Amino acid sequence: MVETPRKRVLVVDDDAALLEAVRRGLEAANMKVTACATFEGARQALRDNSFDALITDVRLGAFNGLQLAVVARTYDPTISVIVFSGFDDPVLRDEAERAGGAYFVKPVHIAELLEYLNRDK
Repeated sequence: MVETPRKRVLVVDDDAALLEAVRRGLEAANMKVTACATFEGARQALRDNSFDALITDVRLGAFNGLQLAVVARTYDPTISVIVFSGFDDPVLRDEAERAGGAYFVKPVHIAELLEYLNRDK
C-alpha cells in the first residue's frame, strides 16, 4: 500500500495555548506541524522549509498574518493560507481573500481547518 504524504503545515499564533491546541489537533489528523509564536520565527520557517499550508492569526505583534501570507506566497504561490481573527471583520476577510487565503473567525475548530486543508485545490 502506498502511503499518502503528510501535509506540512505552519501554524502561527502568539497565544501559546491556542497554538498548542491547533498543533495537537492537526498532528492527530496526521499532519506534520511546525508551530511559531512570532512573525519573525514564521518568516524564518518559510525561508528554510516547504509547507503545504499556513495557518496564522491576524495579530502578530508589529506585523500581521496578512503580511505573513504575502511572504508565504513569495516562497510558494500554491501554499494554502488560512488567516484567523477574534473579529468577524469584512475588511480583513476581503484582504485575506485578495491574498489568496481563507478567513476564519475564532474560535476556530480543528474540523473546519481540516475541511479547508483537505479540499481539492
